[in-house]
Amino acid sequence: MVAAEAVEWARSGAMALTGRADGPGLRSAGSPASTVQRWLEALGPGMPDVRILGERAAIAGWTRRAPWSAGGAFRILPTRDGWFGVSLARSSDVELLPALVEGMVNDPWPDLGRWLADRTSAEALERTAILGLPAAPVPSAPPAPRRPGVVAVVGGARDLSDRPLIVDLSSLWAGPLCAHLLGLAGARVIKVESPARPDGARQGPRAFFDLLHGGHESAALDLQDRLLPALLSAADVVIEASRPRALRQAGLHAEEYVARGTIWVSITAYGRDAENAMRVGFGDDVAAGAGLVAWEDGVPCPAGDALADPLSGVAAAAAATAALRQPSGALLDVSMHDLAAAARQEPAPGASPAGDHTTAAHPNARLSSSSAPALGTHTRNLRTEFERWRLSGPGARR
Repeated sequence: MVAAEAVEWARSGAMALTGRADGPGLRSAGSPASTVQRWLEALGPGMPDVRILGERAAIAGWTRRAPWSAGGAFRILPTRDGWFGVSLARSSDVELLPALVEGMVNDPWPDLGRWLADRTSAEALERTAILGLPAAPVPSAPPAPRRPGVVAVVGGARDLSDRPLIVDLSSLWAGPLCAHLLGLAGARVIKVESPARPDGARQGPRAFFDLLHGGHESAALDLQDRLLPALLSAADVVIEASRPRALRQAGLHAEEYVARGTIWVSITAYGRDAENAMRVGFGDDVAAGAGLVAWEDGVPCPAGDALADPLSGVAAAAAATAALRQPSGALLDVSMHDLAAAARQEPAPGASPAGDHTTAAHPNARLSSSSAPALGTHTRNLRTEFERWRLSGPGARR
């Protein structure tokens, strides 16, 4: 497995994204690349390969730049007793720093670094979790297993479909990648975004958004729109990456749809259970918190590009594909942390940090066969098509 991982990690483009700009490409701990490749092969023919790990970076033109992540929004910093990873991907994350350090913040990363240096990793985790900052301690050894990466709860009966309908409420990378892979397998995909807060990935590289959403339909709906429950009732699979409480407050209860036969894919940073459902996490900090980092001279650096995102997207697609073969709905609780931790449990790399002399391939991206639709392009037509589901009430199924 270690030898296979070295080859797959180098082939994926992730090795070229890992390490210092003036140093060699490094291996991640564990076996994330061979894990992703194994799941992709399980999805069947017509799927991409492990190079999906480097596609976003290839399109964006990113390269390795430790101690920062390839995208530049994440960094691992020392604490009094270890290492701690923090993502400052959103302006709201930076705005929370004065509350975190309980003082003025003039320069975010240096000021954060000084604050962390005076705290233990446990103290930093407690404080960042309370404030809702995406952050995690970086373990030096594989973390103890908490739960499976995907926990499935069986629901009510459903009819099998030759062309499943996927309703994608998610954004950024993990959820859209899941929808993309299901679309490649022949499913119909409808992406639903809020008109006020569309998918933030629309502001990133257009070619990457096209790659994940080309060939899909687009509906612009807020959570109170009457069309949304109709779409969810008609769907074979619903994909979302929201805090469960947020959807419940809008009257959307995953358990009710699952009881009526829907396959509901819920992707969260740490799982849907009450203790973790409110904890925030992005691909880089979740991966680092599960131990998926590269080590050089005793110092951890980010591995790949937001590694927990593609790990989770592929795993979610594999779980949804398996569920679509069953005559019942299911709630698929996908924990990004636990999927990353399971990949970290695989055999660790050998002594050579540069990957046993494997040659790191440059990140590479597929070309999209079509452009992603503009926000809300298909909303009007979908209202007409799904009117009968709305009139039939929330219990309607196809």
